[in-house]
Amino acid sequence: MDQLVWRVLPLLTILVSFFLFFYFQNSHTAQLYPLIKLPRSKCSLLPHHHFWISSKRIVTPQGIISGSVEINEGRIVSVVEGYGNQGQSKQEEIIDYGDAVVMPGLIDVHVHLDEPGRTEWEGFDTGTRAAAAGGVTTVVDMPLNNYPTTVSKETLKLKLDAAEDKIYVDVGFWGGLVPENALNLTILDDLLSAGVLGVKSFMCPSGIDDFPMTTIDHIKAGLSVLAKYKRPIVVHSELQQDYGNDLVHDDNRDPHDYLTYLNTRPPSWEEAAIRQLVGVSKDTGIGGPLEGAHIHIVHLSDSSASLDLIKEAKSRGDSISVETCPHYLAFTSEEIPNGDTRYKCSPPIRDAQNKDKLWEAVLEGHIDLLTTDHSPTVPELKLLEEGDFLKAWGGISSLQFNLPVTWSYGKKYGLTIEQLSLLWSKRPAALAGIESKGTIAVGNHADIVVWQPEEEFDLDDNYPVFIKHYELSAYMGSRLSGKVLDTYVRGNLVFKDGKHAPAACGVQILAT
Repeated sequence: MDQLVWRVLPLLTILVSFFLFFYFQNSHTAQLYPLIKLPRSKCSLLPHHHFWISSKRIVTPQGIISGSVEINEGRIVSVVEGYGNQGQSKQEEIIDYGDAVVMPGLIDVHVHLDEPGRTEWEGFDTGTRAAAAGGVTTVVDMPLNNYPTTVSKETLKLKLDAAEDKIYVDVGFWGGLVPENALNLTILDDLLSAGVLGVKSFMCPSGIDDFPMTTIDHIKAGLSVLAKYKRPIVVHSELQQDYGNDLVHDDNRDPHDYLTYLNTRPPSWEEAAIRQLVGVSKDTGIGGPLEGAHIHIVHLSDSSASLDLIKEAKSRGDSISVETCPHYLAFTSEEIPNGDTRYKCSPPIRDAQNKDKLWEAVLEGHIDLLTTDHSPTVPELKLLEEGDFLKAWGGISSLQFNLPVTWSYGKKYGLTIEQLSLLWSKRPAALAGIESKGTIAVGNHADIVVWQPEEEFDLDDNYPVFIKHYELSAYMGSRLSGKVLDTYVRGNLVFKDGKHAPAACGVQILAT
């Protein structure tokens, strides 16, 4: 009997989590606002507006099928089972991908594109080119590290203007929760009314002067407004403790040793922050005073006590979710070379045992989705020559590599293509409230990536990489599996054979 209970309890936890996740999805929506009207010849490498895609491996909500997808004017209008079967089609173009996988485009809800203000770090043009090349059809841009930060309707307008005519994929926007708008909720209300998909906050210093950290009281205040709009708060969940702070200022520690940096941000920082968050999330469940609000924990690194707190909150019905990132699933602290600051991020990459437990949580459904936390900078801030982990900018550039990195490492743990799609497409769409994306289903946008899981490639100087400072990426030099062939955004073929469509015809996603 005890064994039966322990087998059933994890399943019930997952089911409760799924219910709340998709309840939350259906309670808020986002709209796409095209700012440009260009001819198809400019927006797409394919001249057709009505055509079929055929494959022996199409990822649908019902599973992987052999069949065809009909696309007309940017929407999926039919999905037909049976390879070579195009229904009543007689005249439409048919693109046959054979054994290649046809899958919903990836949706990366944690990306720093850094514009306006820091285009020398990345920018909408290079960032969304990289996304398209990696099969990412939608990104949600963070409210920092651009300047000024996106914490009001006025600064959101600056970002929307900066993005015009520059985005190759669809782009949504998080706003920022900072003490100023948490203490003046009219500013926050106006920001949400202007269309951000939710807000981001830091429970520790962000590293950006005009994006100060928030306390749990600020977060509570923000949740009261988010509940009205039925949108999430996404939280950098580290809370500084005395242990760790002392080590930063210890002159006897070698700053070139990765373990020095790792020890300055122990798992207890994540646990302390998440403990405060789950103390608030109890009010977000159905019937609670904050029903409609949702807490999402970004880039979880600690697979032990922090994850246990989240699992407990889900089991009691809280509206809470969590993501992790490919770098926590690919790298381990034991293998990071001393002085190689490409691997510095916050929270830090931990040991091999922690990585194994994160994969276990991903595959069991306790971690809801994956994101890159693509956080680029300029070489002089990454300090590759100096190799000082304590002073270098923390962030890993990875936006183009989501799919092959996840697949290359995940298949060793038993990750399936269907699970990969769930983690990178359906669930991110749910979090961001984008109902028309995330699955290959009739009525949805024709956002599609075509890729070959079996094809290996070397991520070297000969491989076309579009992030601005590719040499700063920790993935350079890797041999990966899962090559992206083609990427479609709303039926436009925006990337093929290392080339992009002539014009940037992605659209902005604003909540309504």
